[in-house]
Amino acid sequence: MDKIAHFTDLCNLCGACVVTCKFDALLAEAKPFKEVDLSQWSGVWVIAEHAEGHLRPGTIELLGEGRKLADKIQAKLESVILGDGVSALAQEIVDYGADNVFLVESPVLAHYRTGPYTDVIVGLINQHKPEIVLYSATSQGRDLAPRVAARIGAGLTADCTGLDIAGSDLVAEESTDSRLAGITPEQADRLLMQTRPAFGGNLMATILCPHARPQMSTVRPGVMKKAVKVDAPSGTITPVTVNLDERAVATKILEVIRQEGDDAVSLQDAQIIVSGGRGLGKPENFKLIRDLAEVLGAAVGASRATVDAGWIPAYHQVGQTGKTVQPKLYIACGISGAVQHLAGMAASEIIIAINKDPNAPIFDIATYGIVGDLNEILPALTEKIRQIKSA
Repeated sequence: MDKIAHFTDLCNLCGACVVTCKFDALLAEAKPFKEVDLSQWSGVWVIAEHAEGHLRPGTIELLGEGRKLADKIQAKLESVILGDGVSALAQEIVDYGADNVFLVESPVLAHYRTGPYTDVIVGLINQHKPEIVLYSATSQGRDLAPRVAARIGAGLTADCTGLDIAGSDLVAEESTDSRLAGITPEQADRLLMQTRPAFGGNLMATILCPHARPQMSTVRPGVMKKAVKVDAPSGTITPVTVNLDERAVATKILEVIRQEGDDAVSLQDAQIIVSGGRGLGKPENFKLIRDLAEVLGAAVGASRATVDAGWIPAYHQVGQTGKTVQPKLYIACGISGAVQHLAGMAASEIIIAINKDPNAPIFDIATYGIVGDLNEILPALTEKIRQIKSA
């Protein structure tokens, strides 16, 4: 306006206008990076989660992925587990190949609460200085990781589906990128590449954090292979003494209420999932999905369209904005196969697609496909399986 650039409330500081201005008339003044001595930071940490006396599957996946990263940068794989009476779980983490486990036990930590968990983890990070810290992108991890990142002044990449070490080749390839200025090949050999979906899953963005430490990510459960227990674990358990006052915690857990029925089956733990989409026609037809799931001992999944339509609660949703799963068998009923849904279940070992449209994209990734009316196919399939099981 009047030959002067005016920034409105829609500006999100992406910097695109600065880059594209052919007159170099715009300048974006960034806050200078705080100098961090990268040599003081070493090691890969996994923040463990547990429930009802068991490690969560996402934690076991992170231990497997963390081992790969630690081996690449020739560093220790360590884990932090908080709770009350969880020493057996600390040993289980060692059995999965961790070099060391920080065991923090206190009655105040019996149930997850943001405040005390943040205090303990921030203290441990400041003391031991890990260069990479990984969390599961669960409700707990998504709550805890941003709080820790803000407290210690580190970056955080949320909902990652891939992790790798950049390597010195990146510096050579991107030598003109000012954001990598001052990064040596040796430092690039320890730089974490954090890949996550962007723009609704239509492209993948790889994010680097070259200047701050630790490099932190939340990782979507179900996208990485679980660690396997080692034959001769040699890791150690380091007990950590904390002085926590229950009176200083702002929240109290009064009662834990668990959902009963098939809704209690965890999608991310299930070996078999039967999912329904808009092809069911109406919400009442989810009974066909539940009947098949019951005879198979499976969990019930759903597409985003059915959740948005109010046919089924959101915690059944599989896909980009739902849960990512890796069952041995995934049965997709009336699901066309939008890219957002495929992103959440394409890693399943066997995929069976049932759809009346022979050109549905779901058939492109299906192991087996059935073209037909699911209102006829599902009852027949359920009855046949019931007969086989009762024989």
